Amino acid sequence: MMKKLLSVLLILALAIALVPTAIAEGEALEPITLTAFRGDPGDQPYEDNKIYKKIEEEFGIKFEFEFLAGDLDETLGLKLQDLDDLPDLFDGGNSAETLIDAGALINLLDYINPEDTPNLWAHIEPQKNRVITKDEITGEDVMYIIPNYGLGEGEQIVNSVNGPAFFIQKQVLAWAGYPEIHTLDEYFDLIERFIAENPTNADGTPYIGFDILCEGWRHFCLINPVQHLMGRPNDGEVLVDINSEDYATETFINQPYAKAYYKKLQEEFKKGIISQDTFVMSYDQYINQLSSGIVLGMFDQTWDFNDATNALLTDQKYENTYVALGLVYDEDDVADVLPEGWTIEEHYVNGSLPNLDRGFGISVSCKYPERIIAMWERMLDYDWQLLLNWGVEGEDYSVEDGRLTMTFEQFANTQDIEWQRHNKARAFFESSPKRQGYIMEGDFAGQCWEPANQDEIVFGLMNDYDKEFLSHYGYSKFGDFVNPPIELAPYGEAWQIDKADIQKDYDDYLRIQDEQLPGIIMASDEEFDAKWDAFVADITPSADIYADFMHEQILKLVDAYYAD
Repeated sequence: MMKKLLSVLLILALAIALVPTAIAEGEALEPITLTAFRGDPGDQPYEDNKIYKKIEEEFGIKFEFEFLAGDLDETLGLKLQDLDDLPDLFDGGNSAETLIDAGALINLLDYINPEDTPNLWAHIEPQKNRVITKDEITGEDVMYIIPNYGLGEGEQIVNSVNGPAFFIQKQVLAWAGYPEIHTLDEYFDLIERFIAENPTNADGTPYIGFDILCEGWRHFCLINPVQHLMGRPNDGEVLVDINSEDYATETFINQPYAKAYYKKLQEEFKKGIISQDTFVMSYDQYINQLSSGIVLGMFDQTWDFNDATNALLTDQKYENTYVALGLVYDEDDVADVLPEGWTIEEHYVNGSLPNLDRGFGISVSCKYPERIIAMWERMLDYDWQLLLNWGVEGEDYSVEDGRLTMTFEQFANTQDIEWQRHNKARAFFESSPKRQGYIMEGDFAGQCWEPANQDEIVFGLMNDYDKEFLSHYGYSKFGDFVNPPIELAPYGEAWQIDKADIQKDYDDYLRIQDEQLPGIIMASDEEFDAKWDAFVADITPSADIYADFMHEQILKLVDAYYAD
């Protein structure tokens, strides 16, 4: 915390101008190169990338990107050893709080206000009670990162599930006659029956029934499913009863209803349905397996395996792409262990939520914060958002009868990684502020900022396999496989709460899960109960501390949300 205070004071002492200078039309700007770190793996854009060339032409800015290679927390720890030599644009991925706590990022509110940056202010203002917080030392309003996703305009668009779900290959559902699958037992029964009749693909490679990604922070694929099987959207590692007066909160991982899930995984592992090396796979190995089309199912979040989906689409392996299913427990199977008054109703999709602390912050060692803010401000204008989302008119999309549209080939290009490296500013745009949802003004009002949400793309350019697939269910989009969004709780989603104040106990809580859950799943029938009981005994002390802390923080967020 001392580092953070000193950094704040240093910034205030050195700041000459606290608001960005507007970029005047035709004004010559000193060429600069910004270093940018992304806390996720990625691909370097090519030198001839047309969008980065346009950025350079208008803003005089070039980028040097560094992508995560290795463990995120270790990488951030090394970079934070010298606060005078940080990347200019710093995306800490799922460990962004580490950057904030270390004092590595400037307070963007020193540069953003309604008068000087009206675009940026209008972008954050509807969710300001969530994105602007109080510094715990100075008490001032702070915002270190503008959420890179979740600040949508207009009503929520749910054409597909972009978050957590149990996924299953389309070919498995087609093989079974397009059944509706709602429970965990139905899901694994279907995968078992498919493999029994189709043990290998056309190349003779054995199918993997179910993968569990456990590497690093992506261990949510191992930990999080229980809350969703209980019918709740993503709150991280706790189950919150939003219908109780005090938002009753408990860790779910050590509860009797969690045992039912891990017992099911133990049974499937013993049958060979779960990949035998799943607990030692790296993320790259996982993506490679999914990209090959041999993995029939997994629990994950859609965005986490986009590269695999794009690879399958590029190879036209449509039958190997995935449907997101909102599986829940059969309530009869867990009736004796449900919390009092709890009923299970599927709610995988939450109300629209800012992706708090996810995206680029500007580091304290950056010499050009005004230039970056001015660029972001200008890029929220109509023309730049069309360029960054849709591309160049006549090359990447066209306008027909006032509607933004793409040919099948043009949309397929947007899913191709190699094409993106030449034609999209993905590495920059993914972590930057962006307009989402419906276009609310101008010639294209009522249409969508993101091409993948536009009716002409969702319905008109869907590949023939998917059109045929959906027709068997009577659906028009893949979002129809889950219920409509539930109303977002006033605390948002609890996974976003900073756990720094109980970091040691929280680390113990996660470590015990990472160390023991794989062993429980791989246990023999005779060992399972004893291993589970030992796990519950080991994790309960840290789980109790964590649950109490999260309950306290949730109540604070609720109070803050209703403060105005």
